[in-house]
Amino acid sequence: MRVSPGLHGALRRAADDAGMSLNDYCARKLAAPVGAVGGPGTDVISRAAEQFGENLLGVLVFGSWARGNTVEESDVDLLVVVHPDVAIVRALYRAWDEAAPALTWDGRRLEVHFVQPPEAGETPSSLWAEAALDGLVLFDPGFELSRRLIDIRRGIASGAVLRRRAHGQPYWVGGG
Repeated sequence: MRVSPGLHGALRRAADDAGMSLNDYCARKLAAPVGAVGGPGTDVISRAAEQFGENLLGVLVFGSWARGNTVEESDVDLLVVVHPDVAIVRALYRAWDEAAPALTWDGRRLEVHFVQPPEAGETPSSLWAEAALDGLVLFDPGFELSRRLIDIRRGIASGAVLRRRAHGQPYWVGGG
């Protein structure tokens, strides 16, 4: 493929900065899922896409990092949303943890949660409710993740889903 000298130079510099060959760098960029966001988000999306392929429905970052109120020991919470046919088993976490290179986000440890989308109309788990309030969608090719989050936020706004606290920790219940 022919590219302009300026683009070629920019790609070569980016490959050098990433510590990879120009061919490997271009192949990785071309293989990245549509909608990749850059920086650590791209690495997370690429890892999830490698692990789940067509079964990857979305990736969302939530928690203190997404809210912008991290402290020194904060991690970065991620939801990796997979097709309902994918069994959520320990082997998924093991495969993620053992894949090289180890991923971090701005020097912070990643706390990955593999989940399936909640069923429409059911009371969401606390994890989903918290993610709906402060989550940032990184990857959502079919917009299924965004639609589920909208449904959850509507449930919260209407009082159908209520936030409670026990021992300082939030949890969510149906509004009855």
